[in-house]
Amino acid sequence: MISKRRKILAVLLALALTVPVAGFAYTKVLGRFGSGTAPAMAAVEQQADKIIVRKGKRELQLLRGDEVLRTYRIALGGAPAGHKLQEGDQRTPVGDYVIDWRNPRSMAHLSLHISYPNEQDVLRAKEANVAPGGNIMIHGLANGWGAFGAFHHLWDWTDGCVAVTNSEMQEIWSLVPNGTPILISE
Repeated sequence: MISKRRKILAVLLALALTVPVAGFAYTKVLGRFGSGTAPAMAAVEQQADKIIVRKGKRELQLLRGDEVLRTYRIALGGAPAGHKLQEGDQRTPVGDYVIDWRNPRSMAHLSLHISYPNEQDVLRAKEANVAPGGNIMIHGLANGWGAFGAFHHLWDWTDGCVAVTNSEMQEIWSLVPNGTPILISE
């Protein structure tokens, strides 16, 4: 009887270890390949000239002038409350930034870089004797995980980035040129 229980426990333990390791490996391998071709930019008159992220509402809005073009539900960093202070704190920064470059072959489906850290962020981190971190992006789901798009916003799973579904990221990519200001608030 005891050996049968031990076998069952051994199988359950093996599964408990194998599934997360396999998921991690799957993500790492697919992250190296990118996730397809980036869409063309929309006509200039259709593009956003401002992005607003409201962390508390888990909402990203694209604006042109005072008109809201699109609104998206988002996921944030695993510890979303408060301003990002240091690398690895899983916080999404708060403040005024700019979309300053884009990556069509990122580990997540497309990505737009947010200009964090700015001068104030660097000074704040220096005073606290920590590294401010960086590579804060608006991005889709991790490559290979797009099928979970309908559920991604149910928890905050990024390392401090702003995540949307892959189809939403395709749209955002085409509507947001480099240089677009982004305001991130609590």
